[in-house]
Amino acid sequence: QVQLVESGGGLVQAGGSLRLSCAASGGRTFSSYDMGWFRQAPGKEREFVARISRSGAVTYYASSVKGRFTISRDNAKNTVYLQMNSLKPEDTAVYNCAGDRGVATSTTPLSYDYWGQGTQVTVSS
Repeated sequence: QVQLVESGGGLVQAGGSLRLSCAASGGRTFSSYDMGWFRQAPGKEREFVARISRSGAVTYYASSVKGRFTISRDNAKNTVYLQMNSLKPEDTAVYNCAGDRGVATSTTPLSYDYWGQGTQVTVSS
């Protein structure tokens, strides 16, 4: 069974940066599934943030983070990253990484097979 563990969350001022990491272990080979990041703010539904293909060659972003966030992966380290720059208070949420065994690019949480426990990101104004 694949296990995903996020790290790197914290408190940052608006305009600052954070880098989230998600380490995978167990189960399928890490390079055999796409990876995504989602977030959920209090009282709101979980929303898609970014996705990266198995090889890392293709990325896809939500319009709200495009140009500010960068998703990347290191298959040798079984890790996916989310570099977050120019953070805004509205970026405050619990961020989860997720793995998708499917081949279609999906932004829907139900399409993902593996989930981490989440890491809190708080952006103060």
